[in-house]
Amino acid sequence: MTPSQMRAATILEKSGQVRTMLQGITDLPLASLQDFVSDPRNPAAAESYLRRALEALLDLGRHMLAKSFGRGPAEYKEVAAALARAGVLDEAQGALLMELAGYRNRLVHFYDEISDRELYEICSDQLGDVRSLLEALLDWVRRHPERVDGAL
Repeated sequence: MTPSQMRAATILEKSGQVRTMLQGITDLPLASLQDFVSDPRNPAAAESYLRRALEALLDLGRHMLAKSFGRGPAEYKEVAAALARAGVLDEAQGALLMELAGYRNRLVHFYDEISDRELYEICSDQLGDVRSLLEALLDWVRRHPERVDGAL
């Protein structure tokens, strides 16, 4: 794979998807676990929003790797590791993204093991991790405008 420029449209699309999915979560009733589970559609929506936010975040990272570094990891955990190796993320951020990639895999493959309480706790207390990683990726893009095919 030959490095080229990242597509501004892809960066905007993927980062917008992450933000939209996170907003969908914050719009759910998260004042208490009881409020959250009062309607069975809430945990189902939270699971979908969270999975899609993580996938968009990791797909953004994969795009950055493919276009800026000529690397195209197939596995989401490898995306996280490669972003850290490339210096896009620091070691702690890379480890956090790897953990989130693993959780995304759990959402997809072991969905029946995820409790409503677990989803509630993540959605009410841990969305800042996703936001901070998105900002770290976008900060790297902002510091390297020469690697983008147009204005953001």
